[in-house]
Amino acid sequence: MFDKDRFIQDCRLAVAEGQRALRELVAAAVSDRSGMMSGLGEPQHAGITPLYRSPELTIINFVWAPCMSLMPHNHQMFSVVGIYAGREDNVFWRRTATRIEAAGARSLGVGEVASLERDAIHSVLNPLGKMSCAIHVYGGDFFDPPVPRSAWDHETLLEQPWDVEKVKLLFRDAEARFNAGKA
Repeated sequence: MFDKDRFIQDCRLAVAEGQRALRELVAAAVSDRSGMMSGLGEPQHAGITPLYRSPELTIINFVWAPCMSLMPHNHQMFSVVGIYAGREDNVFWRRTATRIEAAGARSLGVGEVASLERDAIHSVLNPLGKMSCAIHVYGGDFFDPPVPRSAWDHETLLEQPWDVEKVKLLFRDAEARFNAGKA
């Protein structure tokens, strides 16, 4: 079974070694889907649940609502993403003179891991009609990065300041829309 406290401790020790060491820990954790579910519990609601936060490291359990989409955004720090339920489709973006443009994509399924560099810009979609779950590990404080983060409007692709409270609301709204469609 996934031991959340042990995982956090292992990540705290590994962050000094860098992204590759954290990737190995995330890969080992998500290789056991049932262990992750036992250790973190079956998801009840979509959302962003911090498991650990410090200036050097943030660990978050993301639960994506069915058919949820999150606008393009950056982190201003490296990240490692591991999927333990469902799927996470990522579109990667690059800056142009005034906006961003799509530059690639990657779909992650159960047991798969992706590493994103500090300057990566990506958007995320849960294409499934059920919750998707992922462990995200960041090389810094996700909620208060030293360099301000950005998000880009889905339609215009214009840059704007990142607002974590707005993102939390997007998770709640996506779950509410899905649940309303089931009624």
